[in-house]
Amino acid sequence: MSVRGAAAGGWTADEGLALAARGLALGYGRRRVLEGVSLEVRRGAFWCLVGPNGSGKSTLLRAVLGVIDPLDGDLWIAPDLASRRRVGFVPQRCDLKPTLPMTVRELVLLGLTGTGAAGRESRADVSWALERVGLAAVARRDYWSLSGGQRQRALVARGLARRPTLLILDEPTNGLDLAAEESILELVAALNRDRGLTILFVTHAIALAARFATHVALFGGGRLLAGPRDEVLRGGHLREAYGVDVEVVLGGAGQPVVRIGPPPGAREAPGKPAGCP
Repeated sequence: MSVRGAAAGGWTADEGLALAARGLALGYGRRRVLEGVSLEVRRGAFWCLVGPNGSGKSTLLRAVLGVIDPLDGDLWIAPDLASRRRVGFVPQRCDLKPTLPMTVRELVLLGLTGTGAAGRESRADVSWALERVGLAAVARRDYWSLSGGQRQRALVARGLARRPTLLILDEPTNGLDLAAEESILELVAALNRDRGLTILFVTHAIALAARFATHVALFGGGRLLAGPRDEVLRGGHLREAYGVDVEVVLGGAGQPVVRIGPPPGAREAPGKPAGCP
């Protein structure tokens, strides 16, 4: 049963809650991708969704966006978000053909489709979004002439054009170089910190989740483990999700580093004593 903005247990009485699920099952037709999903996303939290390919991360996003309906269980979305007017979405890459000429401003304006905004209001919303991502100076340039990092910033601006309180990003740093990736993450973190945006951020980079997230949803084997970052990103949980030894440790600069396999020297093959032929 899908519940959107209606009574579901004590959820509607909690004004700090953005969305919640209990016993949720999701899939396509008869194929179930996720089972028994339970989580509560509070306003202002930065959630990272991590897990192997095909584990259900994008499927959960589609359910939150209303693209698919639950097969079972409850999915509750706060009344002010249920209409999607205050929900922004940033895809992995632009879904338009490169042969279609379009300025950066025109691309961002597409983020207001379906909101009813028009005229002066829409121009103000687009200008506000471009300022937030630092692209106001290139608003009239052709979108396809921008660098990869700038194009991704434009897509973030498109998601921000409706001035959302919930921003959903589906692998927005995939394929970017390290500098562009860092730039996008710092931008999203600033939106979360300074404007209180609730963030749902899909990524394959466990280290990024360890660095930026307040909460993590870890997908694997058709299940989901959700909670505070440091409780979820533990070796045993990661091993169960990925099927290999995975550990998050602090590197020399104090930044999270992902180590795959046993710690150095932990499982060395027995060797011959020194001096033996």
